Amino acid sequence: MQGAEHPPAGWDRQARNRAARLARAAPLARGKQVDAGQAVALLEALIEPGDRLCIEGNNQKQADFLARALVQTDPARVRELHLVQSVLALPEHIDIIERGQVARLDFSFSGQQAGRLARLVEAGRIRIGAIHTYLELYARYFVDLTPQVALVAAQAADRQGNLYTGPNTEDTPVIVEATAFKGGIVVAQVNEIVDRLPRVDIPADWVDFTLVAPTPHYVEPLFTRDPALITETQVLTAMIAIKGLYAEYGITRLNHGIGFDTAAIELLLPTYAAELGLKGKICTHWALNPHPTLIPAIEAGFVQSVHSFGSEVGMERYVAARPDVFFIGADGNMRSNRALCQAAGHYACDLFIGSTLQIDLAGNSSTATKGRIAGFGGAPNMGADARGRRHASPAWLRAGREARGEGTGTMPRGQKLVAQIVETYREHMQPAFVEQLDAWALAESAGMELPPVMIYGEDLSHIITEEGIANLLLCRSPQEREQAIRGVAGYTPVGLARDKRMVENLRDRGIIRRPQDLGIDPREATRDLLAARNIKELVHASGGLYEPPKKYRNW
Repeated sequence: MQGAEHPPAGWDRQARNRAARLARAAPLARGKQVDAGQAVALLEALIEPGDRLCIEGNNQKQADFLARALVQTDPARVRELHLVQSVLALPEHIDIIERGQVARLDFSFSGQQAGRLARLVEAGRIRIGAIHTYLELYARYFVDLTPQVALVAAQAADRQGNLYTGPNTEDTPVIVEATAFKGGIVVAQVNEIVDRLPRVDIPADWVDFTLVAPTPHYVEPLFTRDPALITETQVLTAMIAIKGLYAEYGITRLNHGIGFDTAAIELLLPTYAAELGLKGKICTHWALNPHPTLIPAIEAGFVQSVHSFGSEVGMERYVAARPDVFFIGADGNMRSNRALCQAAGHYACDLFIGSTLQIDLAGNSSTATKGRIAGFGGAPNMGADARGRRHASPAWLRAGREARGEGTGTMPRGQKLVAQIVETYREHMQPAFVEQLDAWALAESAGMELPPVMIYGEDLSHIITEEGIANLLLCRSPQEREQAIRGVAGYTPVGLARDKRMVENLRDRGIIRRPQDLGIDPREATRDLLAARNIKELVHASGGLYEPPKKYRNW
């Protein structure tokens, strides 16, 4: 009882540290508001050596003004940082590392900065703790990677400091909550200060300082794919996916990865899938950003519901006009949430389908290749069998029966469908199928404890290429699995090394199915099947509500 009556002096160290930081910054602020010209001074006052720092870098929304201010800070004062952020999207996210101000990095995805990051790792100038999936990193925010300072972005703030994030809420709630409730400091750049917000997305009690940035925060149109660039090979693989996977399992709840392969599927729903009589039977409920290529399927009545990780530039008016489909607030605008949508994609969806750069003979895949540490984003959550799932669906149960067999006497359970859709040769004639992933060499050169695998082979259920579809659930040995993969690897070295007799046996058993086995004539796989063949036709399909970024306009 004596200890309870007289707590150790160290029990409120975080509160005292927070108070000291706020006291140093107080001369720069009027209440919670700080002039943009004081941004560098504010960061130097708040950030201490060795801090865990999160610069809100999402797939799309970027705290870009605060990132630019950070690289102007004095390296003697702002140093030895531990960056804990989901995406390294901006040049400044790498600039701060190159300036020698960062000692360690834990992240999920690096996109266009993948090459620069790889060079820094190879030179020993940065240590990577781990390449996380989004949900994994968010979870660690509440355990051992809690930010001590968080720099976030919002559309607007009111004079009390409440934040409105609009349709691109994304990572903001999870970053701010973890930081604010563990004695950290939250700084938000906003586009404007208003008297009254459309809605409160982040309460003022969680926010310490707001700055009006000189320009609106940057939003990347990451999920936009111009239908004009979809090839006839991608049309063919989309037809194979729809008939050999979606229709086969009756998939209604799903997530699509980013890419032209999945965009082709979306654009074939109102045409090819409708001709097959699949409307109302597949693709009704989605965990997905508002892809512009989904517009024709929505207008055709295929789509009943979409919950989004984030928004997409130019889709705001269209999304707001379809409240029966998207999650719309009383203010009339969508609210996204990356953490909750990741959970939905992991537990509530029956299928994830996406693409990759490399697949090995066990079905392991990765987008981390030689000289390029791209990370994975949410794909490992989307593309993993959720062992904690307890609700059943026909697609999930069928996949489980195929994977484990029937009448074995083992405990029955379902399995998530996880598909990779790739062309056998990628850009610059790089084969998608390899004997060993570059991830092994990358792990060795970067001193990683694990090769950076995006989706493990044990979770992969199907591979789709222009050669056909391989159902790995039906394979009963590692040898069958290897030959099933080789059997759809085409004329790559991996494909040419197939055991022809074994591959034909797998085809006889329906483990491998060629287009003709599915009743698909490759000559019919033309761009004429696309519900929209360019961006302008997507605008037309939206009734003029879709407003594409300028770089996608050619009219």
